[in-house]
Amino acid sequence: MIKIGIIDDEVLARKVLEEYCSKIDNFELVLSTGNPLEFVNFMQQHEVDLIFLDIEMPELNGMEILRSMINPPKVILTTAYSEYALESYNYGVVDYLLKPIKIERFIKAINKVSVSKISEPEKNNGNEALQIKHDGVPVNIPFAAILYIQSFGNYLKIFTDSRMYLITETLINITTLLSENFQRTHKSYIANLDRVSKATRTHLLIDTKEVPVSAMYKVIVFEKLEGLAKL
Repeated sequence: MIKIGIIDDEVLARKVLEEYCSKIDNFELVLSTGNPLEFVNFMQQHEVDLIFLDIEMPELNGMEILRSMINPPKVILTTAYSEYALESYNYGVVDYLLKPIKIERFIKAINKVSVSKISEPEKNNGNEALQIKHDGVPVNIPFAAILYIQSFGNYLKIFTDSRMYLITETLINITTLLSENFQRTHKSYIANLDRVSKATRTHLLIDTKEVPVSAMYKVIVFEKLEGLAKL
């Protein structure tokens, strides 16, 4: 089952999404709320696979939630405004639905989730390598050989001890395939914390590369590094 959350302060919009979700056999609605802070608290205690996230909300808007989440679930943005579309894709959102949402557009969006969901269990199956396709050829990259991963437009650059791989993927999706020692450090970077040789408050030194650490991720990055006795 795919566990679903809906966060939208418009009651009617929530009801429409609830009705649509009820028609999908493998969807389990675990949260539907108009209060962004209720969602934030819920996520501390529960697992959610996919959220439908409104942008324009009081107290905490959808983009602020999206920017603050660490290892977030898959996200489909819902809004009456289109101006956030370009920025939203920097965070690897699955899709961007403009209100009023039609059932056919809803189905098109969730089909993207259903397809990507198939590969997610690999994260916890004991694999010690990242499985990718590079130039159409399957490649296994040992986790220990990966230095860091950088977002590059619609692509990712995977830097290893021996070479760089360029693949079509998002940081959010690839996070589900990595081991726990990999951590998002910046909106454009994931670092292998096992390969960090030096850390400052703004950068991690990995091999000869300085990987940036943004304010959003600083706390969790340094907590993990302390746990690994890197500081």
